[in-house]
Amino acid sequence: MAGAQGGLITRAQLAEAGMTRWSVAHRIASERWQLLSPTVVATTTGELGEEQRVWHAVLHAGAGAMAGALTAASLSGLQNWHRDELTVLVPYERGRPSALSGVRYVRSRRSLCSVGSPPRCRIEPAVLLFAAADRSERTAQGVLAAVVQQQLTSSQSLLDWLDRLAPLRRAATLRRAIEDIEGGAQSLAEMDVRRMCRSFGLAIPIRQVKRRDADGRVRYTDCEWRLRDGRTLVLEVDGGFHMEAEHWEDDLARQRALAATDRIIVRCTARELRDEPEKVARDLVALGVPAAA
Repeated sequence: MAGAQGGLITRAQLAEAGMTRWSVAHRIASERWQLLSPTVVATTTGELGEEQRVWHAVLHAGAGAMAGALTAASLSGLQNWHRDELTVLVPYERGRPSALSGVRYVRSRRSLCSVGSPPRCRIEPAVLLFAAADRSERTAQGVLAAVVQQQLTSSQSLLDWLDRLAPLRRAATLRRAIEDIEGGAQSLAEMDVRRMCRSFGLAIPIRQVKRRDADGRVRYTDCEWRLRDGRTLVLEVDGGFHMEAEHWEDDLARQRALAATDRIIVRCTARELRDEPEKVARDLVALGVPAAA
């Protein structure tokens, strides 16, 4: 049983298996096992790994508990959204477990089935409940874009779960974000471009266009518009990591290799799209981006 739970086991499970509290105490005192909390024992020694931390948090909470929010999403394969604090969903009727360092327990009245090992919420309700509860709407929209971009679920599955979880805080905002993702926006920056175009009456660009650069390598541009004079305007959106020297030089070389006599390449930052979309839109109009049909 402990082997199936990352080397962890509860005192109740040990008692059911026929072990007396004295035999358990002896193994702990002899440092073959370690007591993690009043209810959970580790049959291994040393610092817990990430999966063992989740098992500890779930077993400590008792029956029906499961990893939720970004903890569940990370266990399901979501990359680049790690949080040190674990989130565990607990059936509301069980009450709130005693506190564990680095763990946030959330009582829930929703009927959700756990999957996998350690027990976790499905990725769709996990990210939707996180998106509804987080203080930042941009973070909420970003994680929805990430799970679709990383092919962990689909826009349609998110929309189906959005209906199943009703009522849900900021559901209308989440629905619009998912519909943008379904329309082809694969990142938060692309969603910002689409939102800017709608707000200022610009044509929606073609996204993630496959191009070959001067060296023959395949590249994908962020956004492209076909101008009235036959040329193509390319907008590349730089996130924060593009500001690092190494990435900055790579981006300059990439822009040079993609440049052509019939292709104009301009850049903006994700911050500009978020905070100053009217300036970006004004510059695009000046460069010939057509109005929406």
